[in-house]
Amino acid sequence: VQLQASGGGLVQAGGSLRLSCAASGSSLDYSLITWFRQAPGKEREGVSCIYRSGGSTYYTDSVRGRFTASRDNVKNTVYLQMNSLKPEDTGIYFCAARAVRVVVSSCLNSKVYDYWGKGTLVTVSS
Repeated sequence: VQLQASGGGLVQAGGSLRLSCAASGSSLDYSLITWFRQAPGKEREGVSCIYRSGGSTYYTDSVRGRFTASRDNVKNTVYLQMNSLKPEDTGIYFCAARAVRVVVSSCLNSKVYDYWGKGTLVTVSS
């Protein structure tokens, strides 16, 4: 599975962006896709998970209520709508996919993912 993230950019605090993660490849064998982000000098953190079957979502506390993940299984694309952006949301956003379903309590753990895409930079100015 190859993943391509896009949609990053520069936005003022309070603004919105929508990220996309397109999955491709000869075997699209994934059960969930998760967004991670990494700010300068910080560790990578899980932001949101979305399950391919059923569309269940899960968010880290800092973005819950502001970010919304969605999917289009026909296009094999996952989206992350980010509203009310804050400067602390700045970072490189990556999407990752896992073949086998995991419990939601583990879905923000970067160690469980099989496939990673290159990131897209999100910069939120104050």
